[in-house]
Amino acid sequence: MDLKCRIGVPHNGCKPPIVHRDVKATNILLAENFQAKLADFGLSRIFPTDGGTHMSTAVAGTPGYLDPEYTPTGWLNEKSDVYSFGVVLLEIITSRHAISRTQEKVHVSQWVSSMLAKGDIKTIVDPRLRGDYEINSAWKAVELAMECVSETSTRRPNMSAVVTGLKECLAAELARINVSRVTESTDSVVYSMNVTTELSPLAR
Repeated sequence: MDLKCRIGVPHNGCKPPIVHRDVKATNILLAENFQAKLADFGLSRIFPTDGGTHMSTAVAGTPGYLDPEYTPTGWLNEKSDVYSFGVVLLEIITSRHAISRTQEKVHVSQWVSSMLAKGDIKTIVDPRLRGDYEINSAWKAVELAMECVSETSTRRPNMSAVVTGLKECLAAELARINVSRVTESTDSVVYSMNVTTELSPLAR
């Protein structure tokens, strides 16, 4: 099943509706065309279709990805997977682990929050990109991920809104790349023309 169907869209994406309960980076696989697929449905639960917004289950999942509302109560809701997916987004954006492997054990969302307080997007985004990205798109992606990991589920977007937001980020980045290619192509043509002019023999 595709990612949107299985994550956080139990009421309008799948029949019967399912909550995965263990969304994490290692459970997201890529097909040949880079389409994301969720794996390992051992902890998944069928969500009630009687109009309820929560269901009670024994707490299960992976530390660092667990919905903070679900952990102390055992009450699972349709946005519990959205929280987990938000953590995955932050891992992708920052290239950091969900929980740091240092002695302090800092959660990636806490680290990002501290960087956002400084307005420091360049430190947040994976340094291996070396600033080669659309800055507004990066801001939007980080803000969207942070909305997903809100402590309160009512403040989290549904998965459909997350998908829409990510598509907007992708569109902005692709537009930047296309403009860059056009500029490089134009510069190359101008350079070639200049070189040709300089090397051509002068008319007598």
